[in-house]
Amino acid sequence: MPELDEYLYALAWNNNTSVVVITLIFYEYVLQFEKEVTFVWERQWSMMTYLYLAVRYFGMLIAIISACSLGGGLFYMPEALSVYQIQLKLGYGMFLFIQWSLSVYFCLGEVILIWRLYALYNQSKPVLYVLLVLFIPIVALYIAVDIYLWSRPSAISIQEVIITPNIKYCAAFFHIGPMPAIYTSIPVICYDIFLVVLAIAALGKHLKERKELRMKPNTYVVVIVQYHVIYFVLNLANQIFMAILWANLSTAVMNLLLMFNDTAPFIIVPRLIISIWEAHANDNCVHVSTTFEDCLCWTSPPTLEDHELDSRE
Repeated sequence: MPELDEYLYALAWNNNTSVVVITLIFYEYVLQFEKEVTFVWERQWSMMTYLYLAVRYFGMLIAIISACSLGGGLFYMPEALSVYQIQLKLGYGMFLFIQWSLSVYFCLGEVILIWRLYALYNQSKPVLYVLLVLFIPIVALYIAVDIYLWSRPSAISIQEVIITPNIKYCAAFFHIGPMPAIYTSIPVICYDIFLVVLAIAALGKHLKERKELRMKPNTYVVVIVQYHVIYFVLNLANQIFMAILWANLSTAVMNLLLMFNDTAPFIIVPRLIISIWEAHANDNCVHVSTTFEDCLCWTSPPTLEDHELDSRE
């Protein structure tokens, strides 16, 4: 009976966190929908538009499937064994889909940062090539982690939890400690630190140049750098939490970590992109870059008109 009570307690936590995840995801979508129409659907699409649509709708798909499957425990199993075995395999398949999709999602986040830095450094090809060359091992590392940690039954398995003879659900059981996940997260964190340093260096150069010209800093550049810092903190928290999941955690802590991982990335990343577009829309600009329609004004060199506009402010 104590074991049954523990399973019921875990199932209640799973269901409650699932409701929270789905509610937050859809609430955020409703809040940002008007801005999405303004800055995406009513404008000509650019590279950043496609990246935004990918992280917005692919992220929503991951969050909903994660909330409604293993992490949420909302899919109950019928009594028939043959049907249950099919759903157990389906549950394992959804689990693998979620984990691999999370890796793809965070790789998309890194691509967004790379694209922003490319624009921030005046479309410098050497900077882009260096970032891409260093990014390739990160992608390979994500694939290796998904294969070695998340796809091996000896590391993690999906097992049935029986509440009653008619109610069963799938749960993930970790069989190794957190150290492999910690070691593999270090290169990703180092790469994110490198991106943040490049962004801060670009901001420092921009502030110095503006100070020499007695001009106010371009708020768009500041927002871009803030984006990098916030994403770094987000990815750092995600890497830490994903590593902690492999430790022997209590039900409450486990579900709170899963709730963060199932909501924060899919809310923050699209919101940051929208906020950058909004910051530009509210800024007075002269130059228009056809290459970077979402990175206007500061990708082109300042002219006398820019200086005059800034002087009037």
